[in-house]
Amino acid sequence: MENPKVYDVLAEAFKGEGVEHLFTLMGDANMYWAQKMADEYGVQVVHARHEHCAAAMADGYARATGKVGVASTTCGPGYTQIMTALTIAARGNVPLVVFAGDSPIGAAWYLQQIDMAPLALACGAHFVAVKSLDRLLDNVREAFHVAATERKPVVLSVPMDLQAQEYPYMVDYTPSADLGPIAQRPVPDPVLVERVVDMIAEAERPIILGGRGAVRSGAREALEALGDRAGALLGNSLYGKGLFDGNPYNIEIAGAFASDFARERFSEADLVIGVGAGLGHYTTEGGYLYPMASTVQIDTNPRGLWQGLRTADLHIRADAKAAAEAIVEAMDRRGIKKTGLRTAEMAGSIAADTPDSKEFPVQSNTVDPRKIVLELDQTIPKDWDIVVGGGHYFSMVMTHMKGRPAEKYHVVNDFGAIGSGLPAAIGIAAARGDGKVALIEGDGSLLMHIQELETIQRHGIKLLINIMNDGGYGAEFHKFRARNIEPRQAIHGRGDLAATAKGFGMRSETVNTMGQMSAYFGQHQQANIATLWDVHTDDKIPSRAYRRVHFGEA
Repeated sequence: MENPKVYDVLAEAFKGEGVEHLFTLMGDANMYWAQKMADEYGVQVVHARHEHCAAAMADGYARATGKVGVASTTCGPGYTQIMTALTIAARGNVPLVVFAGDSPIGAAWYLQQIDMAPLALACGAHFVAVKSLDRLLDNVREAFHVAATERKPVVLSVPMDLQAQEYPYMVDYTPSADLGPIAQRPVPDPVLVERVVDMIAEAERPIILGGRGAVRSGAREALEALGDRAGALLGNSLYGKGLFDGNPYNIEIAGAFASDFARERFSEADLVIGVGAGLGHYTTEGGYLYPMASTVQIDTNPRGLWQGLRTADLHIRADAKAAAEAIVEAMDRRGIKKTGLRTAEMAGSIAADTPDSKEFPVQSNTVDPRKIVLELDQTIPKDWDIVVGGGHYFSMVMTHMKGRPAEKYHVVNDFGAIGSGLPAAIGIAAARGDGKVALIEGDGSLLMHIQELETIQRHGIKLLINIMNDGGYGAEFHKFRARNIEPRQAIHGRGDLAATAKGFGMRSETVNTMGQMSAYFGQHQQANIATLWDVHTDDKIPSRAYRRVHFGEA
């Protein structure tokens, strides 16, 4: 009996790791392995039309499920296409394994040869090179172990000529999960807990600021209990959006996208406790958001200096939920409970707060982007996943949408790169499989990877795509206008994205007046295919964040 090929063994190992979805664009260096994954091991393979999108789909899948996402590229130019996606995953702490076929070891010269390791490492990814049959399974196990335990992307480089060799040993694969550490909640140092309690006891205007780490920890209930004991307002970082939704003392996003009311509360704070939040440049407005406050950072990996800033006066290395529970226990033991900022008047002011109440005239056949986001929020059910790309519209989405659990928001903006929202939404939709995924993206971002509309149609993925179409690159033309520069170089026209979507076999509508979305949503629900709404937004309405930062509006 003939021994299996290495690509057979690799496919078996990936299946042994529990891989259920693969996102790929095939070439010489990964095609035989990918075929085995689909046809022999029953993995659901989504064939992207661009390698960046394959990696971004796996990124979205990992964000939505908590599992390790798996993507694959061929060697050379197939691999170099994913550098942006790798960087996004690295900065977002996304567990990802990229099966990257490599050029043949034994070739004297190969057109697509490139040194892959420096590129991966420069992006912040881990790199594992398969160099021998003896270490083959160990290499696969290492890739998945590092991705899962360190929450980062890993590139597994496998030369194509090695893949074609016969594997001379019995395949006895032990998955990485069998060897990895049991999930734990690091508890805080009791001495530091007492110091935090002392700080709370002295504070009159405390704020608790939860981030993505608090969401992952499931710390909402514990943090709300802490806020109740401390008399604290509750807020969140951008990536903690939705963490405290519905709490009457929730002032929501801190930093660049904070409402005017929330910014005032932060400016008056005398204590800010960041929990599972990096407290970086945007969240703290470059360190100027809460100038009078003492600060505490609770995180599994607290940083004293990050993004050029001193992050806190006191750092506690601990899980968000475990730390909050320990602090509450210590406060109860010492009999400390404060009213602080928790008054009926404060709750009323928070309830009356709006992210942006300024009125603008609206051009004909367009909609106010802020008001259409409110209509979207009312139209799309609260149990749907909302995927948000990057662009000028992004701050309006993040400030105007409410009433959704934190785990239902997926913000793909860790590197400030546009063009990744669509593929990430495909990955999330593939993971969910229930048709309850909505993407909110910009026209410029869509056009960067519009070929993936064909991927959606071909794979029968039901997805609701909302394109905030301002006819150009909004971030740029608003900044031009702020400096009294004619913005024509950043304005390219709206085109007909609805007709383009129909050309790809999707349903589509043009939205250029208010009040249409409820009916259109009902039609989408009745259909069994994806829908694109081409939402024509007024290009003369800057977001509140842009008006404050770039236009100097108080």
